[in-house]
Amino acid sequence: MIHAHRLPLKRAIKKIPLQLILVVPFVIQTVSAVGLVGFFSFRSGQKAVSALADQLIDKTSQQVNAHLNLYLALPQQLNELNAGAIVTGKIDLNNAKDSEQIFWQQAKTFETLSYIGYALPDGRQSGAGRWLNGVDLLLYENLPGEGKTFDFLADAAGERRVLLQSYDYNPLSDSWYERAIAERQPAWSAIYTAQVSNIIANQQQTTEPKPYVAVSAVAPVYQGTQLLAILNIDLLLTNISEFLQQLKASPNGEVFILERDGNLVGSSSTHPILQTTGTTTERLSAFNSPDPLLHAIGETVKTQGIDLNAIDRAQHLKVSVAGEPQYVRITPWQDRYGLNWLVVVTVPESYFMAQINANARTTALLCLAALGATIALGIYTARWITRPILQLAQASKAIAAGKLDQQLEYTGIQEVDVVSDSFNQMAEQLNESFREMENRVEARTEALSQALKELRQTQIQLVQTEKMSSLGQLVAGVAHEINNPVNFIHGNLTFAEQYSQVLLESIQHYQKYAPALPDEIQAEIDELDLEFVKQDLPKVLASMQTGTSRVAEIIRSLRNFSRLDEDGFKIVDIHEGIDNTLMVLHHRLKASLDRPEIKIIKNYSNLPPIECCPGQLNQVFMNLLSNAIDAVEEARIVRSDQHAKQALSTIEVVTEQQDDRTVAIRVIDNGAGISKSAQDKLFDPFFTTKPVGKGTGLGLSISYQIISDRHQGKLYCQSTSSSGTEFVVELPITQKRTSIEI
Repeated sequence: MIHAHRLPLKRAIKKIPLQLILVVPFVIQTVSAVGLVGFFSFRSGQKAVSALADQLIDKTSQQVNAHLNLYLALPQQLNELNAGAIVTGKIDLNNAKDSEQIFWQQAKTFETLSYIGYALPDGRQSGAGRWLNGVDLLLYENLPGEGKTFDFLADAAGERRVLLQSYDYNPLSDSWYERAIAERQPAWSAIYTAQVSNIIANQQQTTEPKPYVAVSAVAPVYQGTQLLAILNIDLLLTNISEFLQQLKASPNGEVFILERDGNLVGSSSTHPILQTTGTTTERLSAFNSPDPLLHAIGETVKTQGIDLNAIDRAQHLKVSVAGEPQYVRITPWQDRYGLNWLVVVTVPESYFMAQINANARTTALLCLAALGATIALGIYTARWITRPILQLAQASKAIAAGKLDQQLEYTGIQEVDVVSDSFNQMAEQLNESFREMENRVEARTEALSQALKELRQTQIQLVQTEKMSSLGQLVAGVAHEINNPVNFIHGNLTFAEQYSQVLLESIQHYQKYAPALPDEIQAEIDELDLEFVKQDLPKVLASMQTGTSRVAEIIRSLRNFSRLDEDGFKIVDIHEGIDNTLMVLHHRLKASLDRPEIKIIKNYSNLPPIECCPGQLNQVFMNLLSNAIDAVEEARIVRSDQHAKQALSTIEVVTEQQDDRTVAIRVIDNGAGISKSAQDKLFDPFFTTKPVGKGTGLGLSISYQIISDRHQGKLYCQSTSSSGTEFVVELPITQKRTSIEI
């Protein structure tokens, strides 16, 4: 019996089309599967972008820190040298003309120094530099007794040529002098700004004032408790902004350097860091800078309550400028003389997301196309299924109505079999279509993963190439700059030895033919100990000759290590490359106050010349030997007892010819060793066993590519925990030639 309240429900159910029942589940299933695949692909791309942004920002921060360390070390080092010269009497504080010659030569050599000199406790001051625009080099003298300070134009020999100007100035009341007195040790003054007049050298006329920003390196010089002088070097900070403008983290990225109070020190932006109002020049703060990016960072720092003075490690922010997200990292930087700055590096998210968004749009279009195809196919299949069922129903109704003249070629069971077979065929087609769609999405995802992998590998190559190129240029530049003065000294020592012999022989002749000398001359000879001088002077000259020869040998090793002029395969002595690398790493091998010497054991075989890329192979030796040094130092630190800490740390380099086609180079250390699980991933990019901040995981990966891909050789590791590590490089003696060599 059918209840009356159930009839509307049954009628509503009867009105649902069979086509809708068949199509809707397939559409929902397709949308869900495609949506999930697209969502997880996009999320994976975002994580990869975040990792790449961190790597790019880290590389930029390291370059900025290296530049600051190098650029700001020069004034303090010069002050230290000049202090030693004052104590030893090489700089006469009572002879301003002689001392200003020394400062003139230093200012001429280092163009970033605007002034270098000293001030005495009685107010006298002497120095040289380029503090007036339009004038190459100036000489400076302050005479408090006359109440005047004089600026002289220097000629090509560093002599006073003409007096440019004179004015009243008391260095004892200046902030840099007071800072040196207060610190009683080398220090930095506060960063200051000023306006100086441009002087046209020929007409001695002043033009529009030009603002500048600088900092002073000061160092008091004492003899016992007596203050002899205050050394002062003014360093222009404009070059920091010029360096940052050349160093772009990305096409739209920016780099800023701030003091802890937020005032700008340097910026890669085109916006100025100084604001001039009348005769007053002030540095802009990050909180009121006209640069929209820096202003957004300042507002974010305020909003999040970040105290710039309390930042002691890297701080990560994400800001938005004109609707464009930016990755921001604030890193502290300081030196041992009191500077305490913050390095801010920004990279726009769009720099990385452009390709990801393009791939996401392509995936979305493919999903929509697949959805439309699925709907069309579902409708067609539903009609295909319902048509024979409707025909069977109509035939059944006709027969039920008593129309017995219906001509059916098949019985009712046969028609059901046909419908079942048709449905099975449709289901099979749908399954094939769905699998094809999955294969397409999978292929697309694989293509995206491959593209990311290639991008990552390309970035690794760029980072390593830039690092080694910078290292090679630096080494070659240093070797070139040192070579000329060393050759000059080395060449003149021969003449010095000849002249000293002539003088000594002349003295002997005087003593022979004039034995009775006046008492005053005889007393002077006795005080000088002339006999000792005659015996010791040739030894001193011979020692200097040996020293300059050693320096020349070091310079030659540095130039051989850089090999900037060698590209492609060369026939070289492999031992020379290893020795040059060890020479570069000598500072890490010798003993110091906190660690003993690392002993290098060379077991070289008689190897034939090897055909290789010398610069790239030196890069491999540098990575392997640096890792070995790190391993033995880490092992010494973690040893428990004091006797074990003093145990001899060794690195053994073994070369041998394995057969007539292959040679092997082994680097063996007695460090803590590497676990089996870590060995399986040693040559993977970005994998490292070193603590955070001491390794990028790129060295061994790049070395493996150089040996295996570039030289058709082998690089592998043999190690067990607590028993040291052995890295083996196997190289062919000659390279196989192909028709086209890249």
